[in-house]
Amino acid sequence: MTTPYVALVHSPIDVARLQQRVSNDDVGAITLFIGTVRNLNDGRAVTGIDYEAYDAMALRELEAVASEIVAKMPDVRLAIEHRLGTLVVGEISVAIAAGHARRAIALDASCEAIEAIKRRAPIWKREHYADGDWCWVDPTKSSGNVQPKITEELAIVTAALAATMST
Repeated sequence: MTTPYVALVHSPIDVARLQQRVSNDDVGAITLFIGTVRNLNDGRAVTGIDYEAYDAMALRELEAVASEIVAKMPDVRLAIEHRLGTLVVGEISVAIAAGHARRAIALDASCEAIEAIKRRAPIWKREHYADGDWCWVDPTKSSGNVQPKITEELAIVTAALAATMST
């Protein structure tokens, strides 16, 4: 079992560095989840987001999330960074790299990580709008539960591929 890397950062996230953290000779698949500040939310033009956190607790929760995933998915390598401070449209707010010998586990690990972070980490976001208004946004509002959908889609693709290979 590898020790996951997690960090709260105030400077731009270096995705290539996160990818290097999960790279190894036994890793055959690396997934990168990159969350960015988008220009529209709920029909409102967004100009930026302030990310704030209770740093010590947020870091502990990121560590707990990562450790739980690594314990549940042996041999997965995980690196997570979440940015704090003021970000403008297009900037990376969170990045997750997951590496494993198999793609399904790497995909599941990154999906599980972002969903758990959204639900559990005390990281708050305040959106700023083009009209000058701002609003605190619930991070769990739009995340839903996408992991079963991804797992279901992987099962369909795997079954189709197996059927093709057996003919």
